[in-house]
Amino acid sequence: IPSPCLDGQCYVASAARGRSDVLELEDADFDYIAPEHETLLVKFYAPWCGHCKKLAPEFETAATRLKGTVTLAKVDCTTNTETCKRYGVTGYPTLKIFRNGQESSSYDGPRSAEGIVNYMKKLAGPDSVPLHSEHDLENFINNFDASIVGFFSGADSSQLSEFLKGAGLMRESFRFAHTTDLELGKKYDVKYESVLLFRPPRLSSKFEESVVHHAGPLSITGLRRFIRDNILGLCPHLTKENKDSLRKRDLLTAYYDLDYLRNPKGSNYWRNRVLKVASKFSSQGLLFSVANRNDFLEELEDEFGLGTSDSTELPFVTIRTRTGNKYTMREEFTRDGRSLENFLEDYFAERLKRYVKSEPVPAKNNAAVKVVVADTFEEIVNDPEKDVLIEFYAPWCGHCKKLEPKYTELGERLYSDPSIVIAKMDATANDVPQGYDVQGFPTIYFAAAGRKDEPKRYEGPREVKDFINFLKREASKPLVLNGVKEEL
Repeated sequence: IPSPCLDGQCYVASAARGRSDVLELEDADFDYIAPEHETLLVKFYAPWCGHCKKLAPEFETAATRLKGTVTLAKVDCTTNTETCKRYGVTGYPTLKIFRNGQESSSYDGPRSAEGIVNYMKKLAGPDSVPLHSEHDLENFINNFDASIVGFFSGADSSQLSEFLKGAGLMRESFRFAHTTDLELGKKYDVKYESVLLFRPPRLSSKFEESVVHHAGPLSITGLRRFIRDNILGLCPHLTKENKDSLRKRDLLTAYYDLDYLRNPKGSNYWRNRVLKVASKFSSQGLLFSVANRNDFLEELEDEFGLGTSDSTELPFVTIRTRTGNKYTMREEFTRDGRSLENFLEDYFAERLKRYVKSEPVPAKNNAAVKVVVADTFEEIVNDPEKDVLIEFYAPWCGHCKKLEPKYTELGERLYSDPSIVIAKMDATANDVPQGYDVQGFPTIYFAAAGRKDEPKRYEGPREVKDFINFLKREASKPLVLNGVKEEL
């Protein structure tokens, strides 16, 4: 097990020292041991599960770093079926948070050691941290993440009560603190009971306020809306930990050598140029962000075709929409921001060509199972005259290899049918089009003639006879099997 380095410290995982800081729970002792821990993160897993094996060293390192603050535990569901069934575990790994032995919520945070540590630290201790001095306040807001701080006139304040209810509901996502001394807020123009959102100091910029004041009466709904509308700012820092939440929106990202620990000034040099342009386009529904290119290098190579020779000090700019459309800025990023403006003007005018990852088009494609690549998907699968059964596969997938001879036989039996196509596409080397949900392999869809915008997922058994029965029901015309037309 490697020794990861986080926050400038290198940690030797306990497992590497011959012991584990992850508590192992079983059916026999779960109900006795779990209540002994105020906050407990439990990993339900199976020893054969690949994702579980990948998570194991991260989980171990997080357990070591959180020791004394939050306990991490694991349950092997292959030998402790009763506990796993009781908590509704159907896939692995499943992570759940327990408080004093009672299930609190599912864990939907990052799966890296650093991400787990940061996420669980937010859950340890009070919903909102009480602040008693200016030093407490400055120490709290000087953080990698944004901070929400309430300033109240006394412990009996009704506004404070509402704030604490909101903090209890949202503590898993945001950092809360409060004080009952209004004087602590004088530096930030606090004259009466207020809630302030402090953006991370490293992202301070002349293009937006670093501190945002909540206006009007305080309610849980109002507090939630205030945080939602202001937490990200004009141009947040995209990380592996927050990428899933940021990518729920249409997102532009500038990737470059960003490092706020070693080079904060250099990191903000390019961010300020993105901010300058973002301020002009901020009302058009696109979120802007910056990221460390090295953190996402594999993803950029795989999803946007960034080659190793493309590595320069200039930012590499992409847009990824909620629906999965991708665009790249091919013009060199200019220091005056003009090239980025041109890119955005073309994007909003719908003049940009989508970036699609595709294998080369096969020179010959006459086999019983047609090979589809992203660049030929429209031509083959969306042919309005043809019914198409398409398998999305991965070259390494054992189930796909097992299916291959049966799928080939299916293609051979239907080879002379002019109205139907049996096809396959390597979903690891080609972008999967919108409307097709491919989370595992093999995934099979049927795209009927004249109904290409409603592809139907095949969920049945994978024997040749089962495919044929399915196609007899779904095909727009009678099948031609082995050169013989089936009667209706």
